Amino acid sequence: MRYTVERKIGDVEIRNYPNFLIASVDGMTDDDAFRILFGYISGNNKSREQVAMTVPVISGKREREEIPMTTPVISTSRSFSFVMPSRYTQDTLPEASDERVRIIEIRSRRIAVLSFKGRTKEDSVRRHEAELLRILDMGGVKVNGESFLMRYNGPFTPGFIRHNEIAVEVET
Repeated sequence: MRYTVERKIGDVEIRNYPNFLIASVDGMTDDDAFRILFGYISGNNKSREQVAMTVPVISGKREREEIPMTTPVISTSRSFSFVMPSRYTQDTLPEASDERVRIIEIRSRRIAVLSFKGRTKEDSVRRHEAELLRILDMGGVKVNGESFLMRYNGPFTPGFIRHNEIAVEVET
């Protein structure tokens, strides 16, 4: 997914992301949501078209607002999202056969990101989230919404080489 780095504050990058599309499922475990979304991109859609898998995979708890990047979905429940390839538009992306799959256009936004390696166990994600928020607070950067997780590797990638990011939308 394309972005430009506006600036760095310690280990945190402030990035600008252009508009993009996500396929998203709300209120399920990551494993269940992954299976539904993988089915969608594998051809379980109305045109039976396969859609390339892209990264990151985004998950997080959202507030009632459009997803800050991939993440937030219009829901208070947990969401899990695949970023759609940039060649698609809302009109050209295959329509989902499963009503649980929602296609959402994410408008351009400014995101603060802290990268980390390893598995995304809850304690690790919380620790990195706290670090992200601490750095932003020290830098005088105001957050907009809740943080979300972006994962860049498949489930069979060894934990010690997995690349992840904890992110949050920030005010411009």
